[in-house]
Amino acid sequence: MTVSLRAPARLSRAALALAVSLAFAGCAATSSREPVTINIVAINDFHGNLEPSRYTPTGADGAKTSAIRAGGAEAVAAALQAWRKEDKDLLFVSAGDLVGASPAMSSLWADEPTIEAMNMMGLRASAVGNHEFDAGRKELLRQQNGGCDSVRPTKACQMGPNYGGAKFTYLAANVVDSATGQPFIPGFKIETVKGVKVGLVGVVLQDTRSVVMASGIAGLKFGDEAEAINRAIPAMRAQGADVIVALVHEGGTTKDNPMSPGCTNLKGPLVDLVKKLDPAVRLVISGHSHQGYLCQVEGRTVTQAGSYGHLATRIAMKVDAATDTVTDLQVQNVVLKPGDFPADPKMAAFIASLKERSRAALTRPVARLAAAPVLRKKNDAGESVLGSTIADAVLAATRNLGVQVGFMNEGGIRKDLEAGENNVAAFGQTQAVLPFGNTLVVMDLSGAQIRSLLEQQWARPESSSPSILQVSNGFSYQWDEKRPVGSRVVPGSIRINGAPLEDGKRYRIVANNFLAEGGDNFPEFAKGTNRLETGMLDLDAFTEFLRASEGQGASLAPAAPRIVKIK
Repeated sequence: MTVSLRAPARLSRAALALAVSLAFAGCAATSSREPVTINIVAINDFHGNLEPSRYTPTGADGAKTSAIRAGGAEAVAAALQAWRKEDKDLLFVSAGDLVGASPAMSSLWADEPTIEAMNMMGLRASAVGNHEFDAGRKELLRQQNGGCDSVRPTKACQMGPNYGGAKFTYLAANVVDSATGQPFIPGFKIETVKGVKVGLVGVVLQDTRSVVMASGIAGLKFGDEAEAINRAIPAMRAQGADVIVALVHEGGTTKDNPMSPGCTNLKGPLVDLVKKLDPAVRLVISGHSHQGYLCQVEGRTVTQAGSYGHLATRIAMKVDAATDTVTDLQVQNVVLKPGDFPADPKMAAFIASLKERSRAALTRPVARLAAAPVLRKKNDAGESVLGSTIADAVLAATRNLGVQVGFMNEGGIRKDLEAGENNVAAFGQTQAVLPFGNTLVVMDLSGAQIRSLLEQQWARPESSSPSILQVSNGFSYQWDEKRPVGSRVVPGSIRINGAPLEDGKRYRIVANNFLAEGGDNFPEFAKGTNRLETGMLDLDAFTEFLRASEGQGASLAPAAPRIVKIK
């Protein structure tokens, strides 16, 4: 900066001295601006888990340790309270699926308690997740904006006479209303932290249509995630954004320790997405895959914090205030165990009140189990004890309609079936297994269609991992991973009640309404004929089956494998 010392005649010497001193002070202020550290805390895939749940930590050596209870609203709130004492300007964000597939304590009240808990914790923004669409676009807008006009009228506004909506902003830069050509909801928002304007842009996986009820997202287009983020950057810059942070509800997987920064082995659709991003995006906070990781992808930091509030990602983003560039990113995943931080009194009181109001429904006994927990963990062939049990349950509930085979998608099974004292499972524990409120649909499929349906387990457009359907008693087959995709089922191995499957024969099957619409990339279900919408909840079928099995005292595990992988 150049300063002229020649004063106009009308200026006094005193005025000149003051002008010169102010000019040099301005130079000093410009050149000495200190870097700013912006502290961010991120969660993802909370799914209405207001209470702690089972979590298996990873040790320093990368091995799994004993299961603990972690997560829940009180643990997250306590940690935020402690960290805000270190930095009152802490920015709390989410990468989606705050609600949907929620345990009963949230879903009983149309997930309004979870939205309120996030309001209390000072959440500022969240990418929309695919599960935010579980009850349809109208309900998502109600959750954001408030009101009682709900597709769940028996649950909405039952906590109180009014529901005020989310105080944070849901973001979806890649979701467009087909009728208007305009964004369905905002794509980005800008938060000012310590004088730095942080642009937060959110997207949901482009493949949302395959994992959500088609009827709930009618009229919406889901575009390429990276293109939407890049397209939003000029608009954010025009509104003054200094740095850009992407909240992406899409994920990856890695075998690296979720607690160790610097992993370079991230795999999955998120990797290609990140590689296409504008260089301005240095930080990607991800979700959807329920993994924990702190990775690097072509110079960008990519994080995820598991699910259910078990982990929180702490991010220290150093910004050069003179050039508005990110100069350093330090990341850490922290396990959130109840009691690790002093309780947040307001959150503790809120959860206690909610538990009391929900207690009668949640604690209602359903059945005594022979052994607990009943696990959803799959064996090498893709079969799980819990999945087989649910498939048996939907078959038992519809046998009087001529059904021969029951199918269940593994993604619809959200938790292990746990039990309390004397192995008695309560309604809250069964509902946590099947929280979607799906109904059962009966239909006819030909033998050829069933064969095609099974092959679709490996034809996954967005994933290299198969999605193995859980099948009921009396149905069995073998598959060979050495065979090419499209012909992995071993010829002649499919049996229904001991008889070989016949391509030209019609079979009566049952599945939940999500699968019946072709969800989870199983389009063959949508081609079923002679369809009957039973209106029966899968949860009701499951609980009735557990009651009927109670007196038998036998394990729910199948007597013999139904799905066999050729080795």
